[in-house]
Amino acid sequence: MPLSVPSFGELLANCRRTAVHLEMRDCYATNERFEAWQRGARINWDDRASWWHAYDQLIADTVARGVVIRRARIVSEPVTEYIKWEHYVTRANTSAGEQVRWLPRRKASNLALPGNDFWAFDGALLRIHHFSGDGAVAEDEITDDPGTVKLCVSAFEAVWERATPHDDYYV
Repeated sequence: MPLSVPSFGELLANCRRTAVHLEMRDCYATNERFEAWQRGARINWDDRASWWHAYDQLIADTVARGVVIRRARIVSEPVTEYIKWEHYVTRANTSAGEQVRWLPRRKASNLALPGNDFWAFDGALLRIHHFSGDGAVAEDEITDDPGTVKLCVSAFEAVWERATPHDDYYV
């Protein structure tokens, strides 16, 4: 296991085939964009310069090099306000080239799932996210432990197979 956690940009730069992200929380730490949405602010999707961020460009550049990026979210229903907001802003993710799917938690009961959200890069390296109780990132961990990687990648694929594509999932 590497001693330090490379940045997300470094991990994607070294990625050659696939990057997958599994999210399993119904709420993450609040942020200004979420709070603005709660107050009624909406994105002008026609004004790309107003919402396109460095993250979106990083994803677009990675997809342009041939890396397939997929994100799956397991959510409780009815969904939380946070998930409603995530669903709304996911248009930026898909515009950048991510494929996104949603799985209602009740359809995940018989899946073996890891205890934490993660990114898997080329099916060989994991960036595991550890959160505090209020949804703030406490730390990230990098591992290439074969058993842990196998569990996480197989869990992602099982979720992906059952999940609904973003454009077909309504909150």
